[in-house]
Formats: sequence, structure tokens, C-alpha cells
Amino acid sequence: MARVKGAIMTRKRRKKVLKLAKGYFGAKSKLFRTAKQAVMKSGQYAYVGRKLKKRDFRRLWITRISAAAKMNGMNYSTFMNGLKKSGIQMNRKMLAELAVNDAAGFATLVEQAKAALGK
Repeated sequence: MARVKGAIMTRKRRKKVLKLAKGYFGAKSKLFRTAKQAVMKSGQYAYVGRKLKKRDFRRLWITRISAAAKMNGMNYSTFMNGLKKSGIQMNRKMLAELAVNDAAGFATLVEQAKAALGK
């Protein structure tokens, strides 16, 4: 039985890593060992970044809603509490979109929240 050598799979594996490292600075894009480390680290950063992106967008939406609610004489927490009590189920992304693009529509939501709180 013939001996199997791993040249084809080794080359394939190395080409895959070097392709992922394309555009990296210096030896990280040319040498397999450094490229492998750089690709592994960048994969970790990418994974964490996908989680942070959600967090950052939520913070942005809350800031926009808070600013618009303050312009209508209410703070963020009481506004959200009023919406919950009035039975309006709208996510923060859509509320922020309303706050930025449709001030009159957002003002009606604030009025409904105030009415639900009895203010």
C-alpha cells in the first residue's frame, strides 16, 4: 500500500489562511505562521465586534429617544413606562426612527404616554 503524503491538504490549508490574511501589514500577509496568528486574532475581534454592534446601536437609539422625549417635556424612563402602560409595543429602533424623521408622530406618542401615566 502506498504511503499518503499530505502536501495537497497542507497547501490548501495554508492558502486558505493566507487568503484570509490578504491586505494585512507586512509579514502577516506573507508568512504562514504570523498570518495564522493574525487571522485567529482578527476572528476573535470580529466575533466580539458583532456583539458590540448590537450594544452600540441600542445605546444610540436610546439617546435619540431620550433627546426627543426631553424636547416634549418628558424624560426617557417615564416615557417608556408610559408607553408600556398605554399598551403601545414599539421597539427602540422604530421609536428612534420616529424621533428623527417624524417629530409630530413622536409628539403624539408622548401625549399618549402622558395620558397613560395620568399627567
